[in-house]
Amino acid sequence: MSLEELRRRIDQLDEKIIALLNERMQIALETGKLKSADGREIYAPERESEIYRKIEKSGGMLPKEALKSIYREIMSASLALEKPLGIAYLGPQATFTHLAALSKFGSSVSYSPATSIHQVFQEVEQKHCDYGVIPVENSIEGAVSHSLDMFIDSEVKICSEILFEISHNLMSNSEKKNIRRVYSNPQVFGQCRTWLETHLPGVDLIDTASTTAAAQRAQKEDGAAAIASKLAATLYNLPILAANIQDFAQNVTRFIVIGRQIPKPTGTDKTSILVSIKDKVGALYEMLTPIRKHKVNMSKIESRPSKKKAWDYYFFIDFEGHVEKPKVKRMLEEMEGKVKFLKVLGSYPASLARET
Repeated sequence: MSLEELRRRIDQLDEKIIALLNERMQIALETGKLKSADGREIYAPERESEIYRKIEKSGGMLPKEALKSIYREIMSASLALEKPLGIAYLGPQATFTHLAALSKFGSSVSYSPATSIHQVFQEVEQKHCDYGVIPVENSIEGAVSHSLDMFIDSEVKICSEILFEISHNLMSNSEKKNIRRVYSNPQVFGQCRTWLETHLPGVDLIDTASTTAAAQRAQKEDGAAAIASKLAATLYNLPILAANIQDFAQNVTRFIVIGRQIPKPTGTDKTSILVSIKDKVGALYEMLTPIRKHKVNMSKIESRPSKKKAWDYYFFIDFEGHVEKPKVKRMLEEMEGKVKFLKVLGSYPASLARET
């Protein structure tokens, strides 16, 4: 078959693909009307999870990640068609939170950068945005404590999670030998500590509110560098002097999507709760007993001071299962009788894999 004939076949297939996509969009529009009539959120994490799981099981020549990227944009266009969707994220543009939000919602929705985690919560609470994206945990540096603290007084719900693979890059208009100071977020310095001590000993490490703010500073100052994303290097025209400088290859940050409703069960879910225990001997053991009794798999427990009374703590707990499932319901009812305070922060589909 000649090149011209092969191209004609591709053109014919493209016409069919476009027609099918338009048909899919029409159905998505009808679906959006039904959701609105029922008072349901337009974004359905459980449906998104179902589509991605089908992709994981599919065959063919296209790599799974390529298929997932294609469908992410199809779903993004569908969401935007059903309702103009607003996503708040910890900004500014080109931060890793921005990149994580893009990996979840695609390019067809509207994004609003926030100056703080507190503002992301406010944007969702006051319905200025439909969802928010914030970091909660890094595989090297641990929990992002301010994100956890915000849940104590907020009624927003966790409705999805993103495991995003982080790649740190040193960028500057100066040569490496002339760098006297490096700007970045404090968490980033912690993730690149060994590399900096080895390759840039003695330079000043200066904290900034975000990696994007670091790139902005480095762009304007001689002898300055930033550690930030490749997108930040592109936006601020900064040459990358060294790529992937994080100390550990598996540098993954967990982001969560906050909204106003808990999604329906998918069969592979995770639940997050906030608990305050009674001030007595054995209170922590007593709180955890129902988890063991009902054979619920706990994946994380993190303590935070209540800031209301000395040595008084809240505990953030993640475990497998959905709050609507009978076993989880029984476990939570039993735990609630043993603690001062229990709040379900959300039940949501467990992330299938790391985003990049």
